Amino acid sequence: MTATPLSQTRALGGVRVLDLSSVVFGPYASQILADYGADVVKVEAPAGDSTRRTGPAQEPGLAAIFLGLNRNKRSIVLDLKQPSAREALLALADQADVLMHSMRPAKMEALGLGPETLCARNPRLVYAGLYGFGAGGAYDGRPAYDDIIQGLSGLADLVDRQTGTPRYLPTVAADKTCGLVAAHAILAALFQRERTGRGQQLEVPMFESMASFALVEHYYGRHLRDEPGEAGYPRALTPNRRPCRTADGHICLMPYTDAHWRGFFIAAGRPDLAEDPRFADISARTRNIEALYELQAGIVAAHDTAYWLALCERLEIPAARINRLQDLENDPHLQSVDFFVPLESACGSRYRFVRNPVRMQHSQVPPAMPPRLGEHTREVLRQAGLDDARIDALLETGAARDALSATLDDSKEPA
Repeated sequence: MTATPLSQTRALGGVRVLDLSSVVFGPYASQILADYGADVVKVEAPAGDSTRRTGPAQEPGLAAIFLGLNRNKRSIVLDLKQPSAREALLALADQADVLMHSMRPAKMEALGLGPETLCARNPRLVYAGLYGFGAGGAYDGRPAYDDIIQGLSGLADLVDRQTGTPRYLPTVAADKTCGLVAAHAILAALFQRERTGRGQQLEVPMFESMASFALVEHYYGRHLRDEPGEAGYPRALTPNRRPCRTADGHICLMPYTDAHWRGFFIAAGRPDLAEDPRFADISARTRNIEALYELQAGIVAAHDTAYWLALCERLEIPAARINRLQDLENDPHLQSVDFFVPLESACGSRYRFVRNPVRMQHSQVPPAMPPRLGEHTREVLRQAGLDDARIDALLETGAARDALSATLDDSKEPA
């Protein structure tokens, strides 16, 4: 029986991505592409991605954060400070569909890997630069990490306005959100290339991406040029927007429509509130959101969580319990859709991963173990057309490293 080509069984089958990025922003974007079937080649410096050492590990170089960002990829190690390694990368780029990186543009130019050079060699290449700030702006070239971008983009201020203390969200929100932006930008460029035959350069800046993300609802009254109002969506900012305390715990309760609120008030024995003009429609509720949520909290505290879950199900009001992080593996829905997937490494160590949350009718890409450092160096270089003698020379000089020669030094950060 003839095997079905990957291009027919995977949405991005046949698409080759060279990913020179590290940490979270870029690797999260390329993992999304890998989950859709792209052949993602992770190009690492000799020290490896720093996340290989971030968190607990069963095997050297496969620490927790790295595991969460690098499934379904291959790893190649090149020391781009050496000319022979740069020549090898050029050979890879000549055959690639996408090259993505998170280095400063000046550094890529100094290495001879700028967009003009690579796109001239390979006009079909989608060249994606993942930066902290857009080129030519006041902050161009500044270093950017998740905490910095959360502060600049207004996320820490949103928490301050709700709680009275500026804080970062307890998740790497900027890196992951910008990774989503990068992934869909790359997909859009690939789609355009299918119609035009021409690749292009992309710039994905974190600051602009997160400012756009925060201002979707929080630009609010600033949209009105003739009669400008305040920034900030009141319903999201009120301190009373939080899980409601019940008689025995907490519940996430979200009456939203006019019918939801009317049914909730009547079922709670407060028909007077169902007729209160402050809560008659969404516009009135938005103006009086703090009072509304305060009343809701007082009502909910009178009964236990099970009571409210049953009542809300009957009234078709969205409601749910709170899952602790450790509860997610036992959540009945996530279990029933096989969200968690067991995998075993070549060394026999057992792992647990989450699968791609998206399921596609005609594309199947099962999760695969993240690669060991340099695991695929020889394989990828051969596919680029380098013969064994040239590969051996790269390995002997340290311009390239494979899984046998690559070692992790915890005292070093990737170049």
